[in-house]
Amino acid sequence: MELKELQAAMIAAMKARDKERKDSISVLVSAAKKLGIDNGCREDIPEDMVNQAILKEIKSVKEQIDTCPADRTDLLESYRRRYDVMNEFAPKMLSAEEVKEIISSKYADVIATGNKGQIMKTVMPEFKGKADGKIVQQVVAELM
Repeated sequence: MELKELQAAMIAAMKARDKERKDSISVLVSAAKKLGIDNGCREDIPEDMVNQAILKEIKSVKEQIDTCPADRTDLLESYRRRYDVMNEFAPKMLSAEEVKEIISSKYADVIATGNKGQIMKTVMPEFKGKADGKIVQQVVAELM
């Protein structure tokens, strides 16, 4: 996802007077800009950095949903709506089957070692931002 696309979606939400959607997208834009500034690329923020910021914010909202008391239905609904809006902009993640296929084809020699820590250390850079770490861990455990 490019930053310009996020900003265009935020402007569209403003024009539609959809405050919740605008606020959710605004959080993503701010997170992407902050990450860009922190990494020294204020003007031209790369797409992978924007995706990283989006995934981080989605994880944060997911934690809010998980820790929110069940009797606070108003807060839960707000968090769920924010989560749904943010998920629209999330990069497509690889499925467990795709992860298994990639690991089996590219990292067969590392899997043969049987050292789970070494395998994870080797394969995780390949899947950073493309697949959930828990899924990668489960696939590696299956293959061992």
